[in-house]
Amino acid sequence: MLYTIDINKITIGMYVVLPQNWLDHSFLYTSFLIKSESEIKKLQKSGLKEIQFDSSRSQAALDIQSITHPAQGIDIPEEWKPDTNMSQELRNIINNPSMPPPQKALAVYQNSQKIIEGVFANPSAEAITDFKDVVSDIADLILSDEETSANMLRITSHDFYTYTHSVNVGILSIFLAKRLYSRNSDHNIHELGAGFFLHDLGKIKVDPQIINKPARLTEHEMQRMRTHPYQSFKTLDAAGQLSEECRVICMQHHEREDGTGYPKRLAGNEIHDYARICSIADVYDALTSERSYKKALTPFQALQVMKDEMLGFFHKEIFENFVHLLQTK
Repeated sequence: MLYTIDINKITIGMYVVLPQNWLDHSFLYTSFLIKSESEIKKLQKSGLKEIQFDSSRSQAALDIQSITHPAQGIDIPEEWKPDTNMSQELRNIINNPSMPPPQKALAVYQNSQKIIEGVFANPSAEAITDFKDVVSDIADLILSDEETSANMLRITSHDFYTYTHSVNVGILSIFLAKRLYSRNSDHNIHELGAGFFLHDLGKIKVDPQIINKPARLTEHEMQRMRTHPYQSFKTLDAAGQLSEECRVICMQHHEREDGTGYPKRLAGNEIHDYARICSIADVYDALTSERSYKKALTPFQALQVMKDEMLGFFHKEIFENFVHLLQTK
């Protein structure tokens, strides 16, 4: 049965149902099980005053006294499927010559988050293929529209949700690849963009309690987390979308120049430059994102930590190009 409850009284284990129109909230799918405090905080920041939950699909011990009233006659949506209308809307935004660059940049960023959230919710071959087509359009925008792309580079979100992180890393990595390869046509920026955006797709195979743990992971939990590069590889392979660019980015983005990374402890030139690009953007976004157990660093502080404490992790020349890239923000 569906009930309506004050937004501040939701708990982990509730199966919530959001307004049907995704424009009314910042989530892509409109019904899901609450698994973490970060999801609760995001809902509470959404502007919704009340929310519905399905008591029959919830796992929490419900306090009926908190329920304001039952909501009868509302159908619960099915599992998310690729929304071609949403993808087309993003393409319309990208191709709209009259939209002001700051507005276009923000719309592309927000819509990218919504679409990739759906891919993580249901990583079917259809959803992944559709998203890769969208990423191609985003990459072309970054390459061709200097004013809009400059605004995109200034947009950041400090909420460390997997899909938000994926968009941040995807955009930063495409910009860095553009800086490195703008005079070289030998690189497929579309497949690079897909690899950058989908580098963490394998986290869907990791226990959500580990992904959303509001503290540092134990060694055992880290062992489970370290499986996600291979899981990203497997998921894209199963979808028939594993290009060479996606393969090296997914498998190597946690390798380190000094050989201390994972999963294969590659070192130096054993690591592909594409993965080196993604690695730098990945660490930078993690450092500048708010977590329950740490505050977000400013961009300057993050770059300082990467230079002073992590420089052995990164390819020196590529890292220097990343620093110069951010100086243009």
